[in-house]
Amino acid sequence: MCIAIPGRVMELSDGKAKVDFNGNTVDVNTGLVEPKVGQYVLVHAGCAIEVMEQDKAQELIELFTELEELQ
Repeated sequence: MCIAIPGRVMELSDGKAKVDFNGNTVDVNTGLVEPKVGQYVLVHAGCAIEVMEQDKAQELIELFTELEELQ
């Protein structure tokens, strides 16, 4: 199963973004979407595949946190 994870865009540069995932910053390809700094993106396999509303992103982040705590 593949999972896409939401993260917050911190910086943009030349088709890439630095995206924050709960304190972990990762370089992400933004060739499929046009995010702005501060927006949330859904990331799969190193590529941003969707720009998300903050409330929806936070909901997913909370769900993933709950799942981690269950393990």
